[in-house]
Amino acid sequence: MQVTQFNPMWSVLDRQHPNRLGRLYEHMLESRFQRDEHRSLFGHGMPLVDVIEERDTIRLVAELPGVKPEDVRISVENNVLTLQGEKKEEERHDDRVYRCERTYGVFERSFTLPATIDASTIVAKFESGLLTVRLPKVEAAKSRQITVNIE
Repeated sequence: MQVTQFNPMWSVLDRQHPNRLGRLYEHMLESRFQRDEHRSLFGHGMPLVDVIEERDTIRLVAELPGVKPEDVRISVENNVLTLQGEKKEEERHDDRVYRCERTYGVFERSFTLPATIDASTIVAKFESGLLTVRLPKVEAAKSRQITVNIE
């Protein structure tokens, strides 16, 4: 005979299978990535990106921990900047994995550029897991101060 501690909440929800609700919540809380056999990160806000407007440029800073620079592609087409890449899973040989919470797979983020960006002079730098993309503004769009004479 099995002795189980009485829990009024579980007895109301499911007398036969008290763990069923727990499994349901666990399934609901899993990200689509964890259930997706293709291991795609697309659509999950990966990578996280800050967009900062400065005086002469717009700067995008993307968090890409664990991604190698050679696995990142940046392109501009029809005034849309696209970041693409892949975070590859480490190969494990005869290891016992007890929990795997880090995400792996392909990612893609696109940003529509304003007409004030000079796409021919975009510069990118990858350092310490951060991808920084500088989007210089065209000369006419740069802010400047003008002195106005009052009569």
